[in-house]
Amino acid sequence: MADQTLAQSFQNAGEDYDRFRPGFPEAAADAVLPVHADTALDLGAGTGKFTERLVSRASRVIAVEPSEQMLAVLRSKLPTVESHVGTAEEMPVPDASVDVVTVAQAFHWFDRDPACAEIRRVLVPGGTLGLLWNHSDSACAWDRACTRVAHPDLTDGLTADDAVTATLPGFDNPRFVQVPWQERITRADYIARWLTVSSFLAASDDERARMVAEVESILDADPETSGRDEFDLPQITDVYVYRAS
Repeated sequence: MADQTLAQSFQNAGEDYDRFRPGFPEAAADAVLPVHADTALDLGAGTGKFTERLVSRASRVIAVEPSEQMLAVLRSKLPTVESHVGTAEEMPVPDASVDVVTVAQAFHWFDRDPACAEIRRVLVPGGTLGLLWNHSDSACAWDRACTRVAHPDLTDGLTADDAVTATLPGFDNPRFVQVPWQERITRADYIARWLTVSSFLAASDDERARMVAEVESILDADPETSGRDEFDLPQITDVYVYRAS
């Protein structure tokens, strides 16, 4: 079960989350929806960072998200998307009404078995579930070091938890696709991005200041980032594609 303190930390982070968090590459969306779908549902949609990739890939797009503040941002930028307040364990969507469910950067917060049962309920027979995570590229030493500030228990970037991406109840074994990509980012935005991560949001003011100072120290010391106002940030998107059994 996810740490609920960390999970709840996103409730009031809507605009900053949308501004500073990375999006997702087209190739990652193609891996989940290689052909146009009738109805796609983005679960734990947040501010629509992945939902926006579905608009051109499905005739009807539904976003389900527990945070009203996150949904307000999504609705303002994606007015054609049908949006609902809801959770992975209880979606306000009829049985067998969705062809594809996507979960980008959120499945690790769900109560796995009830969420899988609920996803299976809303999917049509043989429907698709796509789980996606962005994480640091292990070849990028400075980003990997900053990732360890936020996630000190990790040894190599933020990757999907094997416990939630292995066999899921009600689904066949997944097809795995890894998509490398890169973005140009300013130093200020890179630091602001970390301030939207759960461990920074849930920290005390003093602890958060210490973590930010550690990130700044890493950027000051690494030759790829030292003295630069912007730099190239390599990233990896892991995609797990399941079929309802």
